[in-house]
Amino acid sequence: MPASRDWSDELAGSARWLLIAFPIAAVVFLLVTVLLLRITVWGRHFRIVTGGFFTGSAALRSIPMVGVLMLSAVLSVRVQVLLSYQGNDMFSALQRAAQAMGRRDGHGLDAAENAFWHSLAIFALLAITEVVRTQLDFYLGQIFEIGWRRWLTDNLTETWIGDRAYYRARFIKEPIDNPDQRIQQDVGDMISGARSLSLGAVTAVVSVVSFSEILWHLSEPLKIAGVEIPRAMVFLVFVYVLVATVVAFWLGRPLIQLGFRYQAVTADFRYALVRLRENAERIAFYRGGGAESTGLRTLFAEVLRVYYRLVLFTTRFIGWNSAATEVAKVFPWLIQAPHFFVGTLTLGDVNQTGSAFGQIQESLSFFRNSYSQFASFRATMLRLYGLVEASEESRRLPTIGVRALDGSVELTQVDVSKPDGALLIEELNLRLRSGDAVVVKGLSGTGKTTLLRAIAEMWPYTRGVVGRPEASGTMFISQLPYLPLGDLRAAVTYPATPDSASDAELRAVLTKVQLGHLATRLDDQADWANILSPGEQQRLAFARIILIRPEAAFLDEATSAVDEGLEFSLYTLIRTELPDIILFSTAHRTTVDQHHTARLELTGGGGWLFVPHFDKR
Repeated sequence: MPASRDWSDELAGSARWLLIAFPIAAVVFLLVTVLLLRITVWGRHFRIVTGGFFTGSAALRSIPMVGVLMLSAVLSVRVQVLLSYQGNDMFSALQRAAQAMGRRDGHGLDAAENAFWHSLAIFALLAITEVVRTQLDFYLGQIFEIGWRRWLTDNLTETWIGDRAYYRARFIKEPIDNPDQRIQQDVGDMISGARSLSLGAVTAVVSVVSFSEILWHLSEPLKIAGVEIPRAMVFLVFVYVLVATVVAFWLGRPLIQLGFRYQAVTADFRYALVRLRENAERIAFYRGGGAESTGLRTLFAEVLRVYYRLVLFTTRFIGWNSAATEVAKVFPWLIQAPHFFVGTLTLGDVNQTGSAFGQIQESLSFFRNSYSQFASFRATMLRLYGLVEASEESRRLPTIGVRALDGSVELTQVDVSKPDGALLIEELNLRLRSGDAVVVKGLSGTGKTTLLRAIAEMWPYTRGVVGRPEASGTMFISQLPYLPLGDLRAAVTYPATPDSASDAELRAVLTKVQLGHLATRLDDQADWANILSPGEQQRLAFARIILIRPEAAFLDEATSAVDEGLEFSLYTLIRTELPDIILFSTAHRTTVDQHHTARLELTGGGGWLFVPHFDKR
């Protein structure tokens, strides 16, 4: 009996098959993808979140990589098809060998043995091909994911940081939770899920088409209730998978919302742990360990509750899928065995039938078995879309008008309100020139810090126009300055780059603000926010002013953590080193007043009073 196919021409035949199958698969994939991106909600989210990676300049690298990975997927199907024919030859050779031994036919036994070893040689070539393809597929797939992740992380980070969305997003109607997790974890999960699902679908569809042809030729008729079904195996496999898939979708539907909810509650629990670490000293002073423990237990209880429901529904889903898969293994043998026993099919034919049936069943079941993965993908995509939407919504919030001025600060018809609309400051008009210094006074809640937020374009409940030096010529100093992670050099020069000042300049300025004991620690890597006292951090902020030398500086209670003598030294230092700087300070202490040339008194309810050249005694 001849081999199941002409292996001598297989290399050329497979090349011709790839030249036909790959373009068809690529075109169908493109059409289906475009359709899904346009008609589905998750497709619209995908386009908004990461569509740019597949258009414009980024597409010059991403599209060819997708094509290479798709070619690998199609090639894997071809190898599996050829392995099914190799298996047919091998089992048929064993059957002929057994028959020859029964007949004591030495010539027939030799022929069968040669056919067996030939089939194993074919297997070796196919196995080597598949091993090489698998390695290349993994490597190229990871390179593709790395490039995609770099692009998307950069894009989302810029979206979240740009125009101060990371701050202003707190004022939108529905603020999002845990943007850090969405950028760090959800990006990677979404990308790996998208690649796995899309290429898995391509492999599944190509497998169904390829193995259906094999099953069609091997399938025998089947009588059910007196009705003969021609090519029964082909129809039965589709009916079987259809029923299994419908039931699986019904069982797996709740997994989408549960997956989204589980991500949210675990993120909340992790955020609470981070807050405990970041606020350890304040919590310890309050002896707040008991309250924190109670809060953490409550959050974790919700994590466990959602996870238990997720486990329950996943268990049902896995149970059904496992049962359907196990039944599918024996199903083709039950149907084809009678034909083998009457001699119409060889053992190789029956084995190839089982292989083809299994491949079709597995491929059609891909959409059923991947439902939980798709549910996770949708939940992750929804979280990334939420991040993008929150960023865009924050940009649509109103902001104060800004115009660039050299060496002056002007506030024109500035209104500042609370989120509920209550006026804090109404129609504020102010003009400051080089060397001017104004201190903002008022009772708590009258809007001193909020005015600075409005001038910095952070507060959305404001109207009017502010003129000030451009960003590089303006500094805003909060009550407790931000210190980045890294060495002390980065902390002193922030927000400029660490190389913006020489070590000699850094040591000199640290000495001027009475931090000379830190001058030898510029290269020390540490969490300086937890090492330096609040007073030392405020002195560091004054060092930044001297280094950057802005035209205007806005200081919010910038000396509240230092004693009056040190406060006097710091303000005197600024006025001496930068005599032309415009100072705009908020302060409760009256000792700050002596360093300013005017006072802006906020009286509440929108009222204000500007006193130029006031008596500072």
